Amino acid sequence: MSHQANGTRDEEVLAFVVTSLVDNPASVRVSSQGSGPERTLTVTVADSDRGLIVGRQGRTIRAIETIVAASVDGPPPVIEVTSAE
Repeated sequence: MSHQANGTRDEEVLAFVVTSLVDNPASVRVSSQGSGPERTLTVTVADSDRGLIVGRQGRTIRAIETIVAASVDGPPPVIEVTSAE
């Protein structure tokens, strides 16, 4: 299983969880912007996988946010989900 992350713990955890859930793991990309409480992680997935990550009423993405938050010291990052074009 291959996932793209630049090495921070929260990026690696997010990439691992998302690639484990999607049908197209090769299309998963994780990027980050900002630092500290303003940190945002953006995960890009195939258009067909976006619904799998968001889940019904956002349950899946909230669970992913909880897992990522548990993996970091300090304030958890905001997670955004986008679709690859």
